[in-house]
Amino acid sequence: MAVAAEKIGHVDPVWSSMRAQAREMAEREPTLASFVHAAILNHERLEEALAYHVAHKIGGNDVSPMMAREIFEDILKAEPTIGEAVRADLSAVFERDPACHSYAQAFLFFKGFHAIETYRLAHWLWTHGRAPLALFLQSRMSEIFAIDIHPAARIGRGIMMDHGTGIVIGETAVVEDDVSMLHGVTLGGTGKEEGDRHPKVRRGVLLSAGAKILGNIEIGEYSRVGAGSVVLKPVPPHCTVAGVPAKIIGCPGCDKPAQEMNQLYDIDFQI
Repeated sequence: MAVAAEKIGHVDPVWSSMRAQAREMAEREPTLASFVHAAILNHERLEEALAYHVAHKIGGNDVSPMMAREIFEDILKAEPTIGEAVRADLSAVFERDPACHSYAQAFLFFKGFHAIETYRLAHWLWTHGRAPLALFLQSRMSEIFAIDIHPAARIGRGIMMDHGTGIVIGETAVVEDDVSMLHGVTLGGTGKEEGDRHPKVRRGVLLSAGAKILGNIEIGEYSRVGAGSVVLKPVPPHCTVAGVPAKIIGCPGCDKPAQEMNQLYDIDFQI
């Protein structure tokens, strides 16, 4: 099994790197060796490791970890694009979060990553007629990770949720590829509207800590929302908005704010 895993790793650089990092972690901290082996090193593929790890976090008295693992493995086999998204998410965390020093660290310990992958599994269930189980996963995600993502939301790949605590994403929200968001972000409605009622966040956006985006509005690509802002109107592409209510205060300061993760802005540049 180990030989097979190494052969697979050569054509899967994220998985290969993660296994090497996990081996080093197990050697440096023997107390965690059994945990690291169970979560990463005992598996041949990243998808198998993910099914095991998420199942052991989500599983409990109502749905056992073993049953959850079997369901997750079936989903990951049926939908290979989820595995591709998982690798993009891991890369996003590793590249953007200065507190993350390895893929293995993000995979094992970062609940923002755990929550987005739980959502991906729940979303597959939702779109394949298994809404009750999808909602069960949403409930467990909220309970365990303090992150609430409706399984019907549509979320792209390369997503980074830094810290994660308090993030809420509503049923009809859309989050495109390469978006970064920090703790306390809400993509919510404005009241009791029905139908399409949540924000549409386009590619490359940075949503800073505590930002609240409310209603069926568009946050244009490569824009930036300042910390603590309340956004009630559409945001044009390549802009920075801040305040309560949020207003345009300038440009994002770089081409890809979600990668730069810079939440500061020059107040002299306000308009």
